[in-house]
Amino acid sequence: MKYMILSYGSQLDYDEMGGKDTGRAAWTGEEFAAMGAFMEAFNQELIDSGELVETRALAAPVLTRRVAPDLRGGLPVVTDGPYAETQEVLAGYWIVDVDGFDRATEIAARLNDVPAPAHVRAAAYADVRPLMDERAELLEP
Repeated sequence: MKYMILSYGSQLDYDEMGGKDTGRAAWTGEEFAAMGAFMEAFNQELIDSGELVETRALAAPVLTRRVAPDLRGGLPVVTDGPYAETQEVLAGYWIVDVDGFDRATEIAARLNDVPAPAHVRAAAYADVRPLMDERAELLEP
């Protein structure tokens, strides 16, 4: 069964990774390199096990466009980022094809080991969600 593992961040997180002064500690070059090495090894293990279907990191929220309906005029409303620094957005994802929810959760839990500044690790989390193959699966608990 396929699952999506989703990780989250904010514009503030992206700014800190880029070394910008945000009022909190910016990432050092060594911390950023360690995170990159961890992610490369994490992804390679999933490739080697045959469980990785796809993975992508997403660009910073400042590069986002949100499209929403205009309930008065009927035309879509397009809003460019950046959004409020505290608003979390999808930062990246993995699609894995594994034996079940427990294995997908086990993989996601390994992301807790990513090297990062303490305040980043303390707020980090990942969601694990099954991917649906049929519309009827929306109705299943």
